[in-house]
Amino acid sequence: MWCYRRMLRISWIQKVSNVRVLQRVGKNRELLQTIKQRKVAYLGHVLRHEKYHLLQLITMGKIAGKRRVGRRKKSWLRNIREWTNIASVEDLFRLAQDRKNFAKLTANLQ
Repeated sequence: MWCYRRMLRISWIQKVSNVRVLQRVGKNRELLQTIKQRKVAYLGHVLRHEKYHLLQLITMGKIAGKRRVGRRKKSWLRNIREWTNIASVEDLFRLAQDRKNFAKLTANLQ
């Protein structure tokens, strides 16, 4: 955003929103989309390979004991399930075994 503001010669004291700056430049916010795609692609990579068996167990497993008091954080896997609209983790793991379909899923994230 700083580079775009410099190119458009917008002073730091002017009240111009980031959305307006992006409209002037003709760009969209892409960072979150890139993060989603890379996160889902990495999960597919981990689920397909045998050498990541321990990481698969950690992803699937639950830790024994009670949670601490306080606000719960969204889990890494829960984010991916929301982005892909796949309800169960088992379906996600099964889909990851088929590289072509999983690549289509990763490309079509929004």
